[in-house]
Amino acid sequence: MPIDELSGAVQYVMDLLGIFAFALSGAFLAVRKDFDIFGTVILSEAAGPGGGLFRDMVLGVTPVAFTDLGYFFTPCAAAAIVYFGHRLVHDDKVREGRLFDASDAAALGLFSVTGTVKALDHGFNIPAAVTLGCASAFGGGVLASLLALEMPTLLRWNHDLYALPTLAGATSTALLHHTGLLNVGTAIGTALFAFGLRLLALRYNWRTPRSNFWRNPFAGMRQQPPPANPAPAPTPPPAIEADTVTLPPMDADQLVQRRDDTLRLKRRPDPRLLLNRPAKRKTDDREQTPPKQPSED
Repeated sequence: MPIDELSGAVQYVMDLLGIFAFALSGAFLAVRKDFDIFGTVILSEAAGPGGGLFRDMVLGVTPVAFTDLGYFFTPCAAAAIVYFGHRLVHDDKVREGRLFDASDAAALGLFSVTGTVKALDHGFNIPAAVTLGCASAFGGGVLASLLALEMPTLLRWNHDLYALPTLAGATSTALLHHTGLLNVGTAIGTALFAFGLRLLALRYNWRTPRSNFWRNPFAGMRQQPPPANPAPAPTPPPAIEADTVTLPPMDADQLVQRRDDTLRLKRRPDPRLLLNRPAKRKTDDREQTPPKQPSED
């Protein structure tokens, strides 16, 4: 099938499915962050058409999200389903992020194909089309994570494979177009291939290798896990007579400082505080201290 036919109704349906899947992932993220309904809708709108907006801006065309109401109401429907779904909100899968990862994986597979197809339709070469397809798949999730004050999964080494499934889907789409084998069936199969690769990475915890700097035992000690069997601390050597110092006895009476030897500093009061100070009553010393009565033996 020619690419013009693939980029028509088939791409529109795949775009809506990808937007719905990305919007679900944004809504799940908002529910886990305890956002209100407006925050959930905003995160769904950012995660859904976010990557497509970046793609259309690079292509120099009017973003479809501003001309087609389907691109606008699809994230709203996803946000309403997640926010008002009582079982979804209180489900352990939502709290653990498994539904978020599954919907995000489906959107990655779809947008890696549709973004690459649209770039090829506008005359981009294979490397540029693959790059734009990956960017359109990454953009929505990265924008939603930044709005939720989370580190995007794309940039984290301790998360399962995220960029590689998208890169595989976009590269396969570009190669199929170059060989003339790109049609509806191969496009859907490529999206399922990227989706399945992402699910396998989630299932078996496939990750990219860490940089050599952080794997070096002499660098990044705070990030290194503690050893399973730590070595016992070395015992200090016994003290010898040459290392010890004997102090002469001291008299405790020499350390006592008499009150007469201390210098008392008398501070003069501020004259401004004496203006409204009431006058002291002049009483006889004998009235202040009553006489001591003799004790009767």
